[in-house]
Amino acid sequence: MSNPIERYAPGAAAALSAVYSARTALDIDLEDPRVENFADQFGVDVSMIDDDLRRRFLEATGPTAFEVTQAIYVDDYSPRIVVVSGEVLGGGSWSGEQGEPADLWPLLEEFMRQVARLDTLDPVLTELIRLRGARQHECRLCASRRSVAALDAGADESTFDAVDAYAESDLPAATKAALALTDSMIWTPFVMPRTVAEDALEHLAPEQIVEVVLDVARNAANKIAVALGADAAAVTDGVELFTTDADGNLSVVPHDPL
Repeated sequence: MSNPIERYAPGAAAALSAVYSARTALDIDLEDPRVENFADQFGVDVSMIDDDLRRRFLEATGPTAFEVTQAIYVDDYSPRIVVVSGEVLGGGSWSGEQGEPADLWPLLEEFMRQVARLDTLDPVLTELIRLRGARQHECRLCASRRSVAALDAGADESTFDAVDAYAESDLPAATKAALALTDSMIWTPFVMPRTVAEDALEHLAPEQIVEVVLDVARNAANKIAVALGADAAAVTDGVELFTTDADGNLSVVPHDPL
């Protein structure tokens, strides 16, 4: 297998192939200018989708808005996964084939569960990657949550806040390399600075690099909620805690907000 995702994360790769196959089978028109403008901004910087752009998109898509936004997410992140993993580890081809039309959301949920089951990164780094994406995409819900596993591993708010200026922080070199790779996935997937790839190869094992790439893609599903204005935090003060079980399912912990 030439693709590093298939090589190091076969379960996630199979789930991603199912998503890709279903997406290519969907008959979704993205050529309406209102949809095209929305999709373009979704890919460039989802946090800049304003009420007017969203309103025009909703007018164009009506009851299919959620389905269309899912398709936009797949179109946005499938090439990023392949290009970035291939740029760092080599072997960037992908052999997805058109399948039968299917509801994308259950397939996306399975992909996210498969990625959540990967465990070559420690819980603190996994959480920092998630928070970096949450803050870059300005997802209010994601930014308001904290991983119990990361807290149990010794992280605190000073650790989490370090993602905002990680390059100048005292975070470990491997963490900085992973966060730089995260940024490249989000902002420069097709023109990755060579130093980002070199640092990733120096400080992270190949399977860890793949997990970073897939974590960023999984977390970026928050762009769907942000784009549709459905990312409101569940708490108004402090944060809420969550756990991820062995099957990759996320559960909010019944607990008073911190």
